[in-house]
Amino acid sequence: MRRESKRIKIGNLYVGGNEKIAIQSMTNTPAGNYELLKDQTSRLVKAGCDILRISAPDMNEAKNIGRLKEEFPHLPLVADIHFDYKIALECIAAGVDKIRINPGNIGDDDRVKQVANAARSAGVPIRIGVNGGSLEKEILNKYSSPVPEALAESAMYHASLLERFDFDDIIISVKSSNTQNMINAVKLIAEKCSYPLHLGVTEAGTKFSGLVKNSVGIGSLLSSGIGDTIRVSLTADPVEEIIAGREILSSLGLYEKKINLISCPTCGRTKIDLISICERFEERIPALTPSRSIDVAIMGCVVNGPGEAKEADIGIAGGNGEAILFKKGIVISKYKEDVILDVLCDEINKI
Repeated sequence: MRRESKRIKIGNLYVGGNEKIAIQSMTNTPAGNYELLKDQTSRLVKAGCDILRISAPDMNEAKNIGRLKEEFPHLPLVADIHFDYKIALECIAAGVDKIRINPGNIGDDDRVKQVANAARSAGVPIRIGVNGGSLEKEILNKYSSPVPEALAESAMYHASLLERFDFDDIIISVKSSNTQNMINAVKLIAEKCSYPLHLGVTEAGTKFSGLVKNSVGIGSLLSSGIGDTIRVSLTADPVEEIIAGREILSSLGLYEKKINLISCPTCGRTKIDLISICERFEERIPALTPSRSIDVAIMGCVVNGPGEAKEADIGIAGGNGEAILFKKGIVISKYKEDVILDVLCDEINKI
């Protein structure tokens, strides 16, 4: 059962309610260099990015986000702002679809009211983002460390500052580099409000370690029905974040991929270079064009082939320098190892 949350519009996309889980990433090129920003955005769009966040530390970069919106009108853009309410106002005026700002960090009530009023008039939601390093001194002193209760209290405090001015198009993000703290904090928030929740483990690490932490954190919450958007934060090319996000959602049945790869971990029975075949197959997936979503099995031997993977739409199972091709557990033919990948891809395109 998915948690009931408010449905909020971000550009031409809705999040919350029963809408699909949106995959988000963030550019890591300077927003002041427009050509680099545009090139990276184009790659992220091709990878399947649903929502893109961009840092806006100054007015020039805020204007470039506006230019980018003209270039990619269908991509929801989020301006990431810290401390300066004037940049928030500039980004709203420039046409961004959402702003990420903590109301408690931009000054007095008048500044918060100006941002809330501008966002309301433009139909722009506000994402509140809290992590262990952004806690207010009073809250940190109360709990001594950035425990889940402290993170949740901080998030609700910032939301209350917007609610004071009748603004409730709010998305909340509570993150931590500690996976268990992130999970527990988000669960607390989920009980306290009905706002959509953005999930992610911040400062998670490199492509491998970061993926593991985010898979555990994001995956456990989504499997409990909690979460409306995700970002798999990685110290890597942002495109990798989109790929990782799809894999997490797909593993939970929340994202339909055209090709779902099933492969065995290999053992002493494996007589072909299965690891290399799987890696090369993954590289070719974007160019494959089956007419529907399919399961593809790449298995190391006939024990794990047509038997254990008999439910796969199509697959191969290795032998001694060769492999069989099978469909729904039925063996079709046998091929040499050096051509089996080409055969498999050709057959997939016929489905």
